[in-house]
Amino acid sequence: MLNFFNSLFGRRPQPVNAQVEIYSWQTCPYCIRAKLLLWWKGVSFKDYKIDGNGAARVKMAERANGRRSVPQIFINDQHIGGCDDLYALDRDGRLDPLLGQSAL
Repeated sequence: MLNFFNSLFGRRPQPVNAQVEIYSWQTCPYCIRAKLLLWWKGVSFKDYKIDGNGAARVKMAERANGRRSVPQIFINDQHIGGCDDLYALDRDGRLDPLLGQSAL
């Protein structure tokens, strides 16, 4: 279906070589919005749904320098931040270059 919308709007996603991970809650509007941007860009990502999982939330906070809000997004094991941070990277033209880099 995403290919249909991309073709409808003439959008051709850039190749994505990066490893993308997102910690999220299933019904969190910010999580959904972040995933929509990634889907729109054709990004495959690992989604860690941490609803009600205290241990997973602790692991996320350790990786995210103490941040406990969701979503928390990582590209090639680099902490990007949350939804607003992801959209700011995209708005500034810095997201696509990150997504084009291969994971080490």
